[in-house]
Amino acid sequence: MSAATAVDEGHGRGQAGEEPPLVHLLWINAGLSCDGDSVSLTNAMQPSIEEIALGALPGLPRVAVHWPLIDFECGPVQGADTFIEWFFKGERGEIDPFVLVIEGSIPNEKIKAEGYWCGFGDDPDTGQPITTSEWIDRLAPKAVAVVAAGTCATYGGIHAMAGNPTGAMGVPDYLGWDWKSTAGLPVVCVPGCPIQPDNLSETLTYLLYQLTGAAPMIPLDDKLRPAWLFGATVHEGCDRAGYYEQGQFAEDYNSPQCLVKVGCWGPVVKCNVPKRGWMNGIGGCPNVGGICIACTMPGFPDKFMPFMDAPPGSKVSSTVSHSYGGVMRKLRSITASTVDKEPKWRHTGRRITTGYRPPW
Repeated sequence: MSAATAVDEGHGRGQAGEEPPLVHLLWINAGLSCDGDSVSLTNAMQPSIEEIALGALPGLPRVAVHWPLIDFECGPVQGADTFIEWFFKGERGEIDPFVLVIEGSIPNEKIKAEGYWCGFGDDPDTGQPITTSEWIDRLAPKAVAVVAAGTCATYGGIHAMAGNPTGAMGVPDYLGWDWKSTAGLPVVCVPGCPIQPDNLSETLTYLLYQLTGAAPMIPLDDKLRPAWLFGATVHEGCDRAGYYEQGQFAEDYNSPQCLVKVGCWGPVVKCNVPKRGWMNGIGGCPNVGGICIACTMPGFPDKFMPFMDAPPGSKVSSTVSHSYGGVMRKLRSITASTVDKEPKWRHTGRRITTGYRPPW
């Protein structure tokens, strides 16, 4: 039994014997990547990938997940037991609807005389590898939604750094920032290096609910990120932000204070990791003493290097915050000295000193 069939048969039927709709999730991890986003998704808990695939969430359509990380199907191209055949079915229009998830940056296959940068399966007619960009050309026009998973797929990431020989780019750069799916959706970008696991599973869940009519059009910001996940900065959700406001800055990593002076880009980076944590609410870069290196941003990594150096403007902002914070700390210490003690009327004795006046 194939992985998709196993998921398929594990679902019940709808009301009056009517089978719920089946949505296929085609996952391509053959861009330039380390598979870190796939690995990260195995840590998702709100919801988990198992809950999505097995229909544990009320109202979700049935889902058949074709994910290289877990799928055990193998065999010759066009065989009944081969994993890659599901992608050919998507191209031929035999599975509808399907969501296309792309992991890894997309190299420019037009800038070299021969060979290919990356591919995914073989063409049965020629025996030659099918490039990742060709798969996108074949599948994206028929997909109900295209999800770029991780910073490499969303904006190019590490492979798209200045000086790279591949001409790597993100999926929106390849398809176009104004591109729309058959359902009228732009590319849905969920960045992270690697991706925060619950951010991806929650986005996939939202899209599945949207396909059933149970959710409105997914709200995206101008960089095509889910607005509710990337609407605030790291700094706004960081438990170290109070130290910034008080002008208290760490000089090394062995400190609970604000990390801006040792290289943290949190005040300008759109990311919810400090609030959400990494796994089950635990961890996350600043939460465990790491600086934010802006891995969810379109300009990563070039615009944020060299890492570990204080960001531009941090000297000015930290100086101002230090002066302002010094005054605030003094005023707060005065206030604290009066409120960090019990009221004077709490004592033993034969006299009441609370200010109470008997009504008789």
